[in-house]
Amino acid sequence: MAYSLALVDLDGTLTDSAPGIIASITYAFDTLGLPRPSEEDLRRVVGPPIEESALRHGVPGERLTEFVTAYRAAFTGGGMLNNSVYPGIREALTTLLDGGIRLVVATSKPEVFARQILEHFDLDQFFEAICGSTLDGTRSTKADVIEHALKTVAATEGGLPQVSDIVMVGDREHDILGARTHGIETIAVTWGYAAAGEHAAARPRAVASTPDELAAAVLAP
Repeated sequence: MAYSLALVDLDGTLTDSAPGIIASITYAFDTLGLPRPSEEDLRRVVGPPIEESALRHGVPGERLTEFVTAYRAAFTGGGMLNNSVYPGIREALTTLLDGGIRLVVATSKPEVFARQILEHFDLDQFFEAICGSTLDGTRSTKADVIEHALKTVAATEGGLPQVSDIVMVGDREHDILGARTHGIETIAVTWGYAAAGEHAAARPRAVASTPDELAAAVLAP
């Protein structure tokens, strides 16, 4: 039996946001006079909360606020829309809606930015809610964002289905681990930014290599 509700990540799942995010993070490192991470490490900052990625890649805690401010200046100044929708995503979302699946975005990106991106690419039409993190960091982990998404859905006319009818779709381990905190099954997608072996270590219920495979996995788990 198909799931009835799919929580869907944004960066690395719906859109290839790496060019804009990496350029904005590079700008922040340069602005603070800090050494840039390697190109491989820069790709790994895409997906998790920016604060978590910054600390993991050498930003001192006492300079974190300064770093995030510089990053967001570059991101809102143009990096946000240096982005593209993955081929096949619109078709997959259409297939899921036609199959009766409710769709909600659950992203570690600040909600205000997620809304602008989804509206820019005309993807907001597919989702009944767009849920993300807060700019002040009070809702930052993926588990926090998923909790926010569940509460948002619960307050809708359709209400919240039982946990076994919900699935989280994402490209990184924090999507999988955050969903597991709430007892939610997961489907990992391979076209995002996960490192080699990341999915195997996190153990999603299923792995999809194309948007068509993703739609099939949600509709017939």
